[in-house]
Amino acid sequence: MKLLLLHSDYIEYEATKKALKTAPDLGEDEKAGRLEEALCAFITVESVDEDDLAAAVRKTAKEIRDVAAQVKAERVMLYPYAHLSEDLAKPSVGAKALPMLQEELDGDFEVRRSPFGWYKGFEIKVKGHPLAELSRHVLPGDEDGAEGDAEDATETEALKAEANLRSSWYVLSPEGDLTPADDFDFKGHADLKRFYEYEAKGSRSGGREPAHIELMKNLELVDYEPGSDTGNMRWFPKGQLIKRLLETKINQVSQDSGAMQIETPIMYDVNHPALNKYLQKFPARQYRVKSDEKELFLRFAACFGMYLTMGRSTLSYRHLPARIYELTHYSFRREQSGETSGIKRLRCFTMPDMHTLVADLPQATEEFGRQFATSKRWMDGLEVPFQTAIRFVRGFYEENKEFAAGLAKMVGGPVLVEMWEDQSFYFVTKFEFNVNDTSGKSFALSTVQIDTQNPEHFGITYTGEDGAEHTPLLLHTSVSGAIDRNVAAILESEAMKRDRGEKPALPFWLAPTHVRFLPVSDEYLDECLELAQAVNDQGGRADVDDTSSGIGKKIRSAEKEWIPLIVVVGEQEKASGVYNVRVRKADYISRAGMELDESEGQSLGNFTVPWAALLQMVEANLGDEPRAALPLPVKTSMRPAFRG
Repeated sequence: MKLLLLHSDYIEYEATKKALKTAPDLGEDEKAGRLEEALCAFITVESVDEDDLAAAVRKTAKEIRDVAAQVKAERVMLYPYAHLSEDLAKPSVGAKALPMLQEELDGDFEVRRSPFGWYKGFEIKVKGHPLAELSRHVLPGDEDGAEGDAEDATETEALKAEANLRSSWYVLSPEGDLTPADDFDFKGHADLKRFYEYEAKGSRSGGREPAHIELMKNLELVDYEPGSDTGNMRWFPKGQLIKRLLETKINQVSQDSGAMQIETPIMYDVNHPALNKYLQKFPARQYRVKSDEKELFLRFAACFGMYLTMGRSTLSYRHLPARIYELTHYSFRREQSGETSGIKRLRCFTMPDMHTLVADLPQATEEFGRQFATSKRWMDGLEVPFQTAIRFVRGFYEENKEFAAGLAKMVGGPVLVEMWEDQSFYFVTKFEFNVNDTSGKSFALSTVQIDTQNPEHFGITYTGEDGAEHTPLLLHTSVSGAIDRNVAAILESEAMKRDRGEKPALPFWLAPTHVRFLPVSDEYLDECLELAQAVNDQGGRADVDDTSSGIGKKIRSAEKEWIPLIVVVGEQEKASGVYNVRVRKADYISRAGMELDESEGQSLGNFTVPWAALLQMVEANLGDEPRAALPLPVKTSMRPAFRG
């Protein structure tokens, strides 16, 4: 069940009409209710709760009791609310769950329950203290609160090891000083402190909904697909464009790094002798399918096909480092329901994977540093703040302290270090660039790992200069991390800017529309269409708001879509060829080598430029980034709505 828990001065409701045909009839005195000084629990019963409804009810009651104790509430309002999840239980289960929950809480609190299956109007006044607004995600499972998973067969040895992993936390300075994290002075490094607290003490599930979920829907980029499994999304034209541009760029970055692109299957035999053992080493749950006599698993990374490809290749020391790369449009990890969250943690995702064979540890650390720098350039291009985590097996760190300090120096500031006493996985070190989100959590994008085990396991060898056969080391790399997560990272970063009073914006090259032209009347529509065509011919993306709305409403509509450049076109502009541009970010002006002239009354909302300068602004802000055509009709009146 999903819960939104609001500590309120009062809540009152009135049932208006049936939302479900099966909803019970209500007397007039049952249609309305009010409860003062109450903890209001808005509740969504999910399909996963059907597996063990009694357990879900008990665990939900425990969460409500715990929060009620914290806020000292003696009254509880149970309010069925189907809008917290896309994955709803059957109505019959939802109708059964609420009375069960009321019975579970009766005796501890004064409990009221609003009608299930009815449309209701409600009014609530929420208190203003820090615990007044909380959310929880409760899953049926064992009674100590551990989240259950429907497929125990996918619980690998690595997942169990990860759950029991014990480590120490430090902060590493660019000078090479390693300080226990609890002793480090985080003054001036608030984001790093927040990241450490999440990594060392946080939880992947539950909590406040990340802001990118609302934004991805409002901007018509991506949404949940109720017709599929949770964590499998549908991408609308604007979102698909952003995703495609990111894919184009990471393909180019990988090719520029010297990687050879390949393509491999998305499913593999569970009982393949080499793959079965590897499954146990990788901390990821799988989807399983049957075909003829085989049991297959859907890949959760490109590793499998790459290992098998490299194991059958003929390699010489002259080929090393040897890099192969695959953009896996469909990688699958059967994350637990409570862990999926918008597009930052999915069950089906797009993951660019590069694997590099190296001769020995010196070549491995040199290549690691090179790929670390490439990943940092990628993150800088996303225009999102990020924190660095480097994880070491202690023995490896002790022998490679100078290498570790060099990574921190490349970052230009302190980095978080997790130190493992033993090697529980196949790698001895890895780094991640991580993004903090609005829900108080963090998630990883770029990563590189040094693998000391799998080349031997998969029989990957190369012929050395001495003519003998040798086993290489292997670097697992994703310069970008999952493409879906990149979009989430950008939206989360912009949501934080919005909360600080700044205008949120996508990186210019990723904006679905770069320039929107607004004709003051139909008389100037053809002029706007010609201007938009000129921008599009140059490689930018421009459209025209040809709706019957007034100019004020057209501007507001463009602002809601985060359009970088908004141009109003009337008689004066048509005659003079000089345009008043509403610019979303000052960076767009400075990148074009221009300046605001405040003495002439210029501002971001009133930046006047001739036509050639407007084209220059678009060109300068696109630079060398990938380009693609407008994903929707040029006329906004011709576009369907993908939300609502």
